[in-house]
Amino acid sequence: MINLAYKDIRHSLLKFLITAMGVGMLLGIVLIMIGVYRGMVTDAQVLLDDIGAQEWIVQQDTLGPFAESSRIHEDLKETLRAQPGIDRTAALTFLNLQVRTPSGKMKRVYSVGYDPHGLISAINPKRLVAGRPLRRSHYEIVVSKKLGFSLGDKIRLGRNIYTVVGITKGAVSSGGDPVIYVSLKDAQNLQFLYSNARIRNDRARGLKVDADSHLVNAVVATLRPGADPEKVAARIRRWKHLSVYTASQQRDILTKNVIETAAKQIGMFTVILVAVSSIIIALIIYTMTLEKIKEISIMKLVGLPNLTITKMIMQETLVLGILAFIFGNLFAHAIWDKFPKRVVLEIPDAWSLFGIVIVASILSSLFGVYKAIKADPRAAIGG
Repeated sequence: MINLAYKDIRHSLLKFLITAMGVGMLLGIVLIMIGVYRGMVTDAQVLLDDIGAQEWIVQQDTLGPFAESSRIHEDLKETLRAQPGIDRTAALTFLNLQVRTPSGKMKRVYSVGYDPHGLISAINPKRLVAGRPLRRSHYEIVVSKKLGFSLGDKIRLGRNIYTVVGITKGAVSSGGDPVIYVSLKDAQNLQFLYSNARIRNDRARGLKVDADSHLVNAVVATLRPGADPEKVAARIRRWKHLSVYTASQQRDILTKNVIETAAKQIGMFTVILVAVSSIIIALIIYTMTLEKIKEISIMKLVGLPNLTITKMIMQETLVLGILAFIFGNLFAHAIWDKFPKRVVLEIPDAWSLFGIVIVASILSSLFGVYKAIKADPRAAIGG
C-alpha cells in the first residue's frame, strides 16, 4: 500500500527538513532553558557538598549566609564542639567580591574563608586541578580556573596582596560565580575590618567604634556516628539562641528561597517556548495543507476516504515533530557549553520534552485535518 505521507515528504524533502530544523532550534532553546534550571540547582549545592557539614549554625532568626546576612562570634566553634553529638566544627565566612583578572576585566567572585589548620576544609580535593590547598594563615589564595590565573600570580584584595597557590575547577556559588578561597583571618579582615579612611573619619567625628574582626558568617559541624541531626539542632537552638539548619534544610533554603524566583522565571519562558513551538507546528501543517488542497480534492474525488487523508496529515505532523526534536537535541548539545553558567542536560528532561512534542504535534495536526475534511472535491475540476 502506498504511504501518502512518505510520498508527500519526499516530494518536498528539502523544504520539510529546513522547516524541521527551524522548529528544532526552538526546541533546542527549550532544552537549554531546562538545563539552565538544572544547572542552578546543581550550583546551589556545590558548596554544601564540598564542605560536607551536617549542621549549619547561624545568627538567630536568619536563614543563613547564603540567603541573608548572618554574623556570629568565631569562638562559638569551640563552645559548640562540646555539645553532645558534635564531632568537628569550623567557622566560615562568605563574601561577594570583584577581582581583576589577568585579562584586565573585573570579575564577580564568591569568597570563602576557612581555617587552613582547622578540622573541616572548605576545599574539595577532587576539584583541585593545580597547586595545593591553603597552608598559611595569611596571604595565600586558591582560585577558580575560570578566572584565568596561574600558580604564583599575585591578586590584590582590599589592602593586601595574595599569592595563588591552588586552582580549582567546578567550584561555584549558588549564583554560579567562581569561588575563591582565603584563610579565615584574611577573610575576616576583608569583611569586618574597617579601612584606614573609615577609621580616620570616625576619629575625626569623635567616634570610638572598634571593628570586631572575630566574627564569622556561620559555624558548621559534623556529627558523631549515630547522632540525630534534628535533636542536635534543637538542643543548640534551645540553649545557644542560634538558628541551626541541618544539611537537608540548608539545601532546601538554597533551592527554594535563593533560586526560587529565577527558577519560576525560567519555567515561564520554557512554557512560552513550548507553546510557541506548538503554534508554529500547527501553522506549518495548516499552510502545507492549503498548498496541496487541490491534490486533496482530487483524492476525495477519486474516492479516497477522509480517514486516509487524515492519516497522511497526522503522519507528516509526527515526522515533523520527531525531526524537530532530533535537530533540537543536536542544537542544544552543540551550544550548551558556550553559556557562562552551568547547563545540565539530562536524558529524562529530553524524553519529557519528546512526549510534549508528540502530543503537541497530534493536536497541531487537527487544524490541517479540519481543512482537509472540509475540502470540496469539485475544486479538483474547477467547480
